[in-house]
Amino acid sequence: MFHIVLVEPEIPANTGNIARTCAVTGAVLHLVKPLGFSIDDKQLKRAGLDYWSLLDIRIHDSLDDFLTLHGQEQLWLVETPGSRHYDEVRFPEGSFFVFGKETKGLSKALLGRYPNQVIRIPCCRRGQHVR
Repeated sequence: MFHIVLVEPEIPANTGNIARTCAVTGAVLHLVKPLGFSIDDKQLKRAGLDYWSLLDIRIHDSLDDFLTLHGQEQLWLVETPGSRHYDEVRFPEGSFFVFGKETKGLSKALLGRYPNQVIRIPCCRRGQHVR
């Protein structure tokens, strides 16, 4: 089982889509407040479809609260300038994949706390794979 952590997510549809993926894969979803939407938001529920009953979701009041509970776990911070490509790492069972808010990413302080655990996942642009 893996854990997906969304730190201060802003877009309900993005969170809903990730929630659906977590539900069907058995991953635990962690949402770290403040959220840019209500957990009852229609867009969030619509994107998650009928999977909400299958979702293991945990809500944390702040990043500090999350780190108090899980800061010693195997955290992998996902950021565009990550020093390692995701396929260069062997992720142990129970790893946490931490994503920052859509507009700002993760804080420099958090990235500095786990410098050897920052990874990047490529995206696609106009049909081309970006590494």
